[in-house]
Amino acid sequence: MTNWQQQAEHYLIQGNYSQAASLYEQAIEAEPDVIAYYWHLGLLFLLQGQETEAQTTWLLVMAEAESDQVESWTEELLQVLQTEAERRQELGDDALAWAIRQHMREICPTNLTNLLEIIALSIKLETFRGDDLTELGVIELLQTQPTVECNQQLLKEVLEQILEAEPLHPASLAFTEACLAYLPNPEFWFWPLLSACMKIGHTLKQPTIAASFLERYRSLNLQNPHNIEILRHLATFYQDARNYDQGIETAKLCYSLSESLPDQISGINLVLRGIMNAGGYWQEVSAACQTLESLLVSLIKEQPANLSDVETLRLLTPFFPLVHFKDEPSHFRPILNQIAEVFQRNIRVYAKERAEWYGSPLTPLNKGGIEHGGIEQGVKTTRPLKVGYLCHCLRRHSVGWLARWLFEHHDRERFQLYGYFLDYKLVNDNVQEWYVNQVDHPHKLGIHVLEVAEQVYQDQLDILIDLDSITLDISCAVMALKLAPVQVTWLGWDASGLPAIDYVIADPYVLPDSAQEYYSEKIWRLPQTYIAVDGFEVGVPSLRRDHLDIPNDATIYLSSQKGYKRNPDTTRLQMKIIKAVPNSYFLIKGKSDQDSIKRFFNQIAEEEGVECDRLRFLPEVPTEAVHRANLGIADVVLDTYPYNGATTTLETLWMGIPLVTRVGEQFVARNSYTMMMNAGITEGIAWTDDEYIEWGIRLGKDPALRQQISWKLRQSRQTAPLWNGKEFTREMEKAYLEMLGR
Repeated sequence: MTNWQQQAEHYLIQGNYSQAASLYEQAIEAEPDVIAYYWHLGLLFLLQGQETEAQTTWLLVMAEAESDQVESWTEELLQVLQTEAERRQELGDDALAWAIRQHMREICPTNLTNLLEIIALSIKLETFRGDDLTELGVIELLQTQPTVECNQQLLKEVLEQILEAEPLHPASLAFTEACLAYLPNPEFWFWPLLSACMKIGHTLKQPTIAASFLERYRSLNLQNPHNIEILRHLATFYQDARNYDQGIETAKLCYSLSESLPDQISGINLVLRGIMNAGGYWQEVSAACQTLESLLVSLIKEQPANLSDVETLRLLTPFFPLVHFKDEPSHFRPILNQIAEVFQRNIRVYAKERAEWYGSPLTPLNKGGIEHGGIEQGVKTTRPLKVGYLCHCLRRHSVGWLARWLFEHHDRERFQLYGYFLDYKLVNDNVQEWYVNQVDHPHKLGIHVLEVAEQVYQDQLDILIDLDSITLDISCAVMALKLAPVQVTWLGWDASGLPAIDYVIADPYVLPDSAQEYYSEKIWRLPQTYIAVDGFEVGVPSLRRDHLDIPNDATIYLSSQKGYKRNPDTTRLQMKIIKAVPNSYFLIKGKSDQDSIKRFFNQIAEEEGVECDRLRFLPEVPTEAVHRANLGIADVVLDTYPYNGATTTLETLWMGIPLVTRVGEQFVARNSYTMMMNAGITEGIAWTDDEYIEWGIRLGKDPALRQQISWKLRQSRQTAPLWNGKEFTREMEKAYLEMLGR
């Protein structure tokens, strides 16, 4: 490089483009045949915003090129522009790098690497649109020119970025398919694609689109069309999209291909998830639950100590179906406790270094002071207690509706709230946003255990409350790492059995006196109720008797539950009630497969001698407020067993509607019982199947009794513990302090 070229380079780096251009103009005047000078001069015009001058400079030279020179000269020009574009990207000047690459595209529109760089820069600049994939011709280029060269790692990175930026755009799916075919090695694409699909299906709540991506992957993965990991997620997405038949079929295939115990447990759980959500497959449910229990017992005997993180995370959630199957907590909970020990041990092996680090500085809060996060024991402190809530359901979900009052009524002078929103939903959800704004320190987190754990650890909490229990594997893993001196389970489902959890919140009714015998956690009983709400928003009803072809003088029974809770034994009791009450009708509502749930109810109705035209199957409504308003059409609500309603029970009682519930032994079989007791209502509480039928018939035939109960429920809004969120919060806060020894 000559002295003047070094000087020109110096001017370029300094941003003195006009001085650099002047040097190249002088060089061209002295040596007009040196083509490279024109490429640099045009670039300098471009950097000054003189695009017309730049293009003119390049085109005039190209116009004089011989046919055998065009290709080499074009390559030289592209190399000059490429070098500057890369330099700009290193400097973080993405806008200028993008502009230079656009000129490169005009010169050579089939340069795939350059097109990918343009897309990557557009995403960084937040100007990318899904339509760009079509307009740039990238998809067509990948499809029609499989031999075109490009940086494979860059292609993979750009695909990941596109699936992050525009995962729902139709062109993103087409681009993904083109990438899979262009570089057909399935392992190259597996984890980026699966990670994106989990976000699409779960975080963005678009399971149908997520399934489409995995279907493309599976169709092109001819070497391994039965990839068990793909099948597992495909089954979940199909089920979430309510494509139950395909979801069940895929789950069964996944289970049939499973070899290890953890995979078999996960596989049979997927089958149960499908058939129980669909409803109406009870014979299959019974057999699958027995298989699941047998597999769990085998795992306990095996006591594996070196499971992978993926295998470990799938151990606890399969327990969820069993409580819908039988009400036998003294039998099932010891199994759960032992599985939870295996889970916790393996999670701590997986996160060994972090687990040791997390565990070292944390000790319980002491009376009169605190030894925690560097504060010495015995030193008086008046700082607020740091309380963390860990949950993926603080949104339009049962937990989201019911936990609001605790968050609203917390004493902010004494308690500082930390919210850990797992798998934060990137959708418009006003309840989720309410919670984010309600806590002092909101953390919108994903699905990576150690990422969540690190955030919880950094916050150095005094007490951590789990609202998910075994309904989310990530929550279980975080709790297993023991990130706070005191850890508690409340509300979500029931205690998870993890040794790292100290307490489970209950009340005098929701667990029997003998329950401590089979709970590993200490049962902390609040004096009245473990849950309270100040009320519910109620909309305008969309149901009318004449729309359902039901006479005005008829008695209407209602059951509103998911397919998971449709136990045939309880359904048979409900049909006996309908049969015994003349001019009565049964409304059935809840998320399930409509065809299978109709077959299920109609078959039992026929067996019990109930005309099927007395059954009405209701569609879902757009909002919870409308659902609550529609409850008003019912004269009596019939609860499910062995898994009661929770939110649905509270909504029923708030609307002043009599309820019949069957009380059992397990937590989820006593929810309605404790809620009725804390609303001051005993009418409708049944301790046996016969009592369930008796109460159902009595309430159906006695309008005066129904009116009396409705009046009592409306009066209870002013005095009952169930409707006093503020007093309930004071009791929870008192419990927190006592748990911490204060």
